[in-house]
Amino acid sequence: MRRATSPTVRLLLAAMMVSLLAGCGAVPTRAPAPPPVVQDPAIAQAAQLAREATFLSGPARSQAETRIGALLSQLDDATLAREAAALADGDPFYNYVGRALLRRGLPLPRPFDRPQWQFDAGNRPPADSDGYRPPVRLAVLLPLSGDLATAASPVRDGLLAGYYGERRRRPEIEFIDTHGTAGGTLSAYDRAVAEGHDFVLGPLGRDEVDALFGRGTLQVPVLALNRGSVAPPPGNASFALSPEDEGAAAADYLLERGARRVLAVGGESDTQQRAIAAMRERLAEGGGVVTDVVGARTEDFALFAQKEGGVDAVFLAVRGEDAHGVVPKLAMAGLAGKPRVATSQLLSGTGDPARDSVLDGIAFPTIAWNNRSVRGLPSLDRAAATLPTAKGGGARLFAFGFDAWLLTAYLEHLALAADGRVEGATGTLRIDGFGHVQRTPAWSTFIGGRQVPLAGAER
Repeated sequence: MRRATSPTVRLLLAAMMVSLLAGCGAVPTRAPAPPPVVQDPAIAQAAQLAREATFLSGPARSQAETRIGALLSQLDDATLAREAAALADGDPFYNYVGRALLRRGLPLPRPFDRPQWQFDAGNRPPADSDGYRPPVRLAVLLPLSGDLATAASPVRDGLLAGYYGERRRRPEIEFIDTHGTAGGTLSAYDRAVAEGHDFVLGPLGRDEVDALFGRGTLQVPVLALNRGSVAPPPGNASFALSPEDEGAAAADYLLERGARRVLAVGGESDTQQRAIAAMRERLAEGGGVVTDVVGARTEDFALFAQKEGGVDAVFLAVRGEDAHGVVPKLAMAGLAGKPRVATSQLLSGTGDPARDSVLDGIAFPTIAWNNRSVRGLPSLDRAAATLPTAKGGGARLFAFGFDAWLLTAYLEHLALAADGRVEGATGTLRIDGFGHVQRTPAWSTFIGGRQVPLAGAER
């Protein structure tokens, strides 16, 4: 005998069947997985090299850094900026990407990581609104006697021009002769520390810089006035008017204008060789090549101009008196219409417009003081009329000394601000994540045999 099912139970059973049938017909849905992030191979390789470079030194590190620069040069501005912004604090790759941004004149997404930089030694007063915060006691290490005294004198005078031209708080300043001090630069530095100076400017010689930075950790921070083979220890920096910087600037100038195959003329002195080597290295980072390096006394450049692949541009690492003879020969070889860029040595032996007209159109880096007014300095002509050390070739070192003073006063601003820069007498000054002051020079050319600013040349 079958028991009758109540209406209520029948309704419940029907609802359950409908629910089951509906569930059988439904297909569960899931949000699609995001596509995997594919990192640019150049970025991945450069990042790995950067992390490995922290454990390298000497030539091995230099080779790794050259390769990193070459890989980063493959990236466009937007990609480079995006990659920099995505890097975590403390990632050693950021120093390389940030330096590449500075070289392109692009802003940093954040300041460089500088955990070991200290700016409160000597109880410095707070910075002014523009970042001005000089030391309390400044020691300047220069060879005021001996063979390098001729170079040191305009540096000293330029520094003092900036120092006395400043109306705000200034540090006590003491000059210590590195040549006249028993024990040389290291003893001079130890003396500055013992006497209570909270910042040291100098030394000037490359070997002296290497000796001081070779100590590693330094008790009092240093801004060296040259760049050797030893990197600044954390918390220290270097500033230089080096031929390497001019060679690299020339390469950047040519790469910006699409030149990839460059004939280099010069190499007869150590300064010229260093400029050409730096130009070659930076050119390689951008996919370019030096086709040949030929001497200034070469009679016929046609053989080099007609090589397979041709020549896109010419780099002149020669003095002005040599360039007077080289340029007509380049024209005879069919290179007159190619971009031509030189080092600042081009100014040596010039000054006669009739003779210098052969140099018309050659671009070369120069100090900004040649092209524009500099706050705190009289015009270059006026300074040269009153100060012997600001005349002729001394003007460049005078401007260098003036900028050295600016750097002592604005180093904290440059080091800790993402947009830190100072418009100096030698150019626009910034500092990278490795403690090297990066200088964007002004550019000039000759028109009618007279030196004139080259508009739009700075990146």
